[in-house]
Amino acid sequence: MTELLRRGRYLADRGLATAVHVALSLRRPLLLEGEVGVGKTEIAKVLATVLGRDLIRLQCYEGIDTNQALYEWDYARQLLHIRALSTPDSDVAVSRLFGPEFLLERPLLRAVRAGDRAVLLIDEVDRADDEFEAFLLELLSDFQITIPEVGTVAAASPPLVVLTSNRTRELHDALRRRCLYHWIDYPPFEREVEIVVLREPSVSESLARRVVAAVTRLRELDLAKPPGVAETIDWARTLDFLGETGLTAEVADATLGAVVKDRDDLLLVRDDLEGITADG
Repeated sequence: MTELLRRGRYLADRGLATAVHVALSLRRPLLLEGEVGVGKTEIAKVLATVLGRDLIRLQCYEGIDTNQALYEWDYARQLLHIRALSTPDSDVAVSRLFGPEFLLERPLLRAVRAGDRAVLLIDEVDRADDEFEAFLLELLSDFQITIPEVGTVAAASPPLVVLTSNRTRELHDALRRRCLYHWIDYPPFEREVEIVVLREPSVSESLARRVVAAVTRLRELDLAKPPGVAETIDWARTLDFLGETGLTAEVADATLGAVVKDRDDLLLVRDDLEGITADG
């Protein structure tokens, strides 16, 4: 599994690769938690690519409900169809009013129908409310959905489900019990350098080391939004695009927007750019 993920340019440690392997083999949902930007969402994308499956993504947010996640009826088309009720074929028109052509699939229904041909990414589930989380419990247990006008739609074989959380709130124990769990932390220095070089082959190892060293120092500061691995890669890509081969305080000041994404953090970082970009 480690090698398979590497082919998709994702460098996973043994613990993460094992969790993914077990989730695939036992058909269990996988809950990934960790800091922002450490690769939780990316692994679902990579798995879909290397396994040859469709990626179906449900982006959670405050206020999301089952209609937006499951299915909706196309009311506009239904209203147009109602006009046909006055035709001689009105009985046919009524019977088709809740036909499949009027059903708008949302990610969860699409994933149930796709079954094991899909990777279902339920992204940032911690942003949804308690009611939606409770709804997910039933779905993750049975992988079937009942549509009153149509009937029950069940997955012959469940999709691979990856849930991610940034811990903006605590998830309920009931949801955690239904999932395998893995915490993704910031990688060690050498591994992060390897990740940068793997994802951005044009970036030299020496530049990658300078960037990772600077990002490591940034994470030691009291920042509101510490940079993740995604920001490390973005910074290295930005410097490489600009033709920079090193990282000085002047260069860092001009490119901080690639790695620091908060105004107060920018002010704090600019107070110590010499120390942050120091070699060694």
